[in-house]
Amino acid sequence: MNQTIQELFDRKSVRVYTDEPIIQEEKKLILESALQAPTAGNMALYSIIDIQEQSLKDRLAVLCDNQPFIARAPLVLVFLADYQKWYDMFAACAKDTPKLEEADLFLAMEDCLIAAQNAVVAAQSMGIGSCYIGDILENFEELQRLLQLPKYAVPCAMLILGRPTPQQLERQKPKRFELDDIVHVNSYHQKSFEETKIMFQKQSGKSEEELVPYITAFAKRKFYADFREEMNRSVKAILKHWAD
Repeated sequence: MNQTIQELFDRKSVRVYTDEPIIQEEKKLILESALQAPTAGNMALYSIIDIQEQSLKDRLAVLCDNQPFIARAPLVLVFLADYQKWYDMFAACAKDTPKLEEADLFLAMEDCLIAAQNAVVAAQSMGIGSCYIGDILENFEELQRLLQLPKYAVPCAMLILGRPTPQQLERQKPKRFELDDIVHVNSYHQKSFEETKIMFQKQSGKSEEELVPYITAFAKRKFYADFREEMNRSVKAILKHWAD
């Protein structure tokens, strides 16, 4: 296993950081690495906002499901699915002004997430921890005002980064599902409930008796949750805003 692959295996979400800052050279390397990511037609359908003002970090922590650790992160990067620059150029130079639709947004989101993962891998190689904040999909309208976003630039992902504390370094990475349970050959294999139950037992380490309360608690935290309701409302608003 080479060093790059080992770092992918070792990487885990880090939410608590030391006071040691990320120096400018490190930040530049992280951002430059993001820009080296694969991108549809070399269009770079994304932009990155480097959140430097503490007041903005504080507000993002509230808007992203009230998670105070966001405000304490040394580096906060908001990744936008951004078609605005190309829309402006097409509108100025092409015969007809284009109408952007949902597929254009999805393609921009692909570009955006690939770039974000490049940043994560680069940071990991320098001993800098990271955590994706999916809650950036909530509260679209306020984020649009807060970050002064044009029509065709919408939040897709947020990364917080910093040097892990010793406790975070020692914390065990959660077990992933096994390869055979995730990789399908040629077509999708719809598992029986028994197969699915075994898959979750292997991943969670829970016995058959422990599995139902474990999944019930997980559903309460992740599925029957206020943040999910707001995220769904916000994503519908993004889709309507983009395609109108």
